[in-house]
Amino acid sequence: MSDFEKNGPNAPKGYFAAEAAGLQWLAEPQVVPVVPVLEEGKDFLRLERLEEVAPSADAAREFGAQLARLHDAGAQSFGWSPAPTAWFGPLDSPFEVATAEHEDFPDFWSEDRLRPLADRITRTLGADGHDTIDEAIDVIADGAFDGISGQGTEEPARVHGDLWSGNLLWTADGATLIDPAAHGGHRLEDLAMLSLFGAPFLEEIFEGYEAEHPMPGDWEQDLCAHLFFGLLAHVHLFGEAYVDQAIATAEAITARADQLGF
Repeated sequence: MSDFEKNGPNAPKGYFAAEAAGLQWLAEPQVVPVVPVLEEGKDFLRLERLEEVAPSADAAREFGAQLARLHDAGAQSFGWSPAPTAWFGPLDSPFEVATAEHEDFPDFWSEDRLRPLADRITRTLGADGHDTIDEAIDVIADGAFDGISGQGTEEPARVHGDLWSGNLLWTADGATLIDPAAHGGHRLEDLAMLSLFGAPFLEEIFEGYEAEHPMPGDWEQDLCAHLFFGLLAHVHLFGEAYVDQAIATAEAITARADQLGF
């Protein structure tokens, strides 16, 4: 067995401790492969080196079912983090996110994640863009996406939190989670991030998920509200290239809320 050392002498204090805690928390239910943590230091994390293989439709379906089981393992509240401080973003430029606990998803998502980030990028969005973003955050705060497709309310799920395709490695043991921003959240957060930049065999992942945890027929129309944070984070981290997509997503959120009667 070989290892892989992730290091960053300029990483903020607590960054590697948060990642290690997140990996261990995701591995705890033993329902999905998670890269093992071998050693944690102040400015490094030593992980088991993963040997990648080509993804397949069967592996994707199995991962979808595993992800559903991970979410169903639950969390104690929305916003809860397995470490005292939590981060989002790449090693060279992460930003801190709140770890306050919330009883409901709309308050957590709108007030602790979306609104603070939107305020950071006001100048980049422009006045009209910021107004459109704010309108979308308001409908989320009103509870339009508390459940799925307007049905019921969701309990806090055990989510990876940054599950874009680059944080999912395909190995002989199955799709394996790396680089989490783990927290108690809404199950659609992870599914939305997988869709944001197009994970391999995405539809097969969704099929496996729905086979394990049945979903309303139009649930994918809700994904816009759950990938919104990831898009706003990309505006914050990488600038104007993501502004048009963020604004279009805000408009889709408002339109979907209208469909749901909000």
